[in-house]
Amino acid sequence: MREGFGPTIATPGHMGVDFETRVDFARLRDYRLARARAALEASDFGSLLLFDFYNIRYVSGTWVGGALGDKMTRYCLLTRGGEPVVWDFGSAARHHKLFAPWLEPDNCRAGMLGLRGAIAPRAGLFASAVTEIVGLLRDAGVADQPVGVDIVELPFLFELQGAGIEVRDAQQTMLDARVIKSPDEITLLAQAAAMVDGVYHDVFEALKPGVRENQIVALVNQRLYEMGSDQVEAVNAVSGERCNPHPHNFTDRIIRPGDQAFFDIIHSYNGYRTCYYRTLSVGSATAPQRDAYTQARAWMDASIDLVKPGVGTDEIARAWPAATDFGFADEMAAFGLQFGHGLGLGLHERPIISRLNSLSDPIELAEGMVFALETYCPASDGVSAARIEEEVVVTKDGPAILTRFPAQDLMIAHEY
Repeated sequence: MREGFGPTIATPGHMGVDFETRVDFARLRDYRLARARAALEASDFGSLLLFDFYNIRYVSGTWVGGALGDKMTRYCLLTRGGEPVVWDFGSAARHHKLFAPWLEPDNCRAGMLGLRGAIAPRAGLFASAVTEIVGLLRDAGVADQPVGVDIVELPFLFELQGAGIEVRDAQQTMLDARVIKSPDEITLLAQAAAMVDGVYHDVFEALKPGVRENQIVALVNQRLYEMGSDQVEAVNAVSGERCNPHPHNFTDRIIRPGDQAFFDIIHSYNGYRTCYYRTLSVGSATAPQRDAYTQARAWMDASIDLVKPGVGTDEIARAWPAATDFGFADEMAAFGLQFGHGLGLGLHERPIISRLNSLSDPIELAEGMVFALETYCPASDGVSAARIEEEVVVTKDGPAILTRFPAQDLMIAHEY
């Protein structure tokens, strides 16, 4: 059984101070832009045109979330040898000019495309945006080279093609750029995890018969925002007979004595995310529940023990059971249960570790990768299940664990 958290990852205070070295945000922005520029130089593209919010933040150091997070409104252009140009929602562009001095003022531009189709293409916003972009490509001398695009609305793609622009996939390029985290990124990931450590203590104290799953979700949201979270993306709360099969959501179910319950807390601090499962029992635990937890923990420890530079993700995936070994027809049906995924500005970055993809397309682990490992074991009672997740940093000295709320043994809240 694994003990301890491995090499130390610093979790300094969140505020900037003059008497300690903490996160250096200027250094963070420089690192990310340098990684993106290096990826662009190594590609066949003349420029990157980015719509993915996480890629925009990575390159430009700007962020507008909330209701605009999925509207495909913001975009960013990076040309070879050029500075990032950001088109943003209305007054956000003016805000960047005032408060984002690392961007050239003229490169902070108001932009609007269509709010995922709410403004029809016939209004001409896509066409005018492409005309502006093509002009910038010509000014940079890269108009005759392919443009790497990460994600895109079809009307925008058609306008680019109509303007004679060759479009290629840049999401692969950007995910490769983002895979190695800097010390500042790792510190932010550790700070985000530390916030959830504390919230799980609150959950443990609140978890008792009569409490509803959605009340736990409300508690988690309140505590995280009080602690400084910038986005609580999701909280899964799964209890009792809902544990098996795993529904990946929450309801208003009332928690009862003897229930097993697991939770996944997904939030971000300064953009850097957590994905953090814990399983608890309420009042008491049965032998099948304890056995399932013990097995899920064993699978977790076996995979963590393999983590070091040079190891293939296929080796980690083989430490987990095949889908047919725990009641599923194939790996597609069981995807996401025995699972690993990169963490950073996005929830699912590289590497993705699973028997579904890693056995045929392994990735070699490298120092500076950060990912979450997840295991799931259904109990023999047919309704309960255990779910555990640990966030891991690949260091030259082995795995460092960011997630510290106790999980070696099944914890029982309000034990009778």
